[in-house]
Amino acid sequence: MKKIYLFSDGSSLGNPGDGGYCAILKFGEHEKVISGAKSDATNNQMELLAVIEGLKALKEPCEVEVVSDSSYVVRAINEWLDGWIKKDFKKVKNPEFWREYVDVSKPHKIKATWVRGHNGHTENERCDKIAKEEATKIRKSRC
Repeated sequence: MKKIYLFSDGSSLGNPGDGGYCAILKFGEHEKVISGAKSDATNNQMELLAVIEGLKALKEPCEVEVVSDSSYVVRAINEWLDGWIKKDFKKVKNPEFWREYVDVSKPHKIKATWVRGHNGHTENERCDKIAKEEATKIRKSRC
């Protein structure tokens, strides 16, 4: 199984508001950037959508280390998700996103690692910048 690093970040202008996300996939020297935007989104939704879209871009089962500054995403993946699945996501925020995450994560072996945001981590800083740019673009497109 290939070892992939999936760096991710999300942004929401207003929370909820115009949102943007970014994932950077790294395999050895290869890198792919995935980004996009969604209106009326929360920061947590965009953080999770970055991971989902990053996983969707993988063409084969991989060992994936998700690196995120979102303790919500990291703790959910590493600690809470099994319990949420058992209770069919009752009383869980963003169940439609988590169901999609479960679906796209099935072929992969995933571990999530938390990094402190805005602390000089190269890929995290890039993801943050791109996610904010995406959120800003969607906001400007309506003006």
